[in-house]
Amino acid sequence: MSKDDRIYRVMFVNQDQVYEVFVKHVFQSDIWGFLQLEDFIFGSQSDLVVDPSEEKLKQQFAGVERSYIPMQAVIRIDEVKQEGVAKITDAKGNVAAFPIMPPPTKK
Repeated sequence: MSKDDRIYRVMFVNQDQVYEVFVKHVFQSDIWGFLQLEDFIFGSQSDLVVDPSEEKLKQQFAGVERSYIPMQAVIRIDEVKQEGVAKITDAKGNVAAFPIMPPPTKK
């Protein structure tokens, strides 16, 4: 698999829901404490079965070139062989954000 063919599944928490999206590029952002996601992948328009949560994600990320996600909101990042169905599910269980201390200031 070439570097350009890589696909990543990124799971993160947003307003008490878990978002699972598929992207082609994941970077550490220049904005401290954020992860940068680019080139979102959604199911093809020719699919007969429509998933409402995937449609909601398509609408939320329509026209978005890149998205910045707080690192403490990220649950998991997987490199996968092919994209799946992007979805939104309710956050259940005891998953909590790991507290992060800001870097020391220079004097």
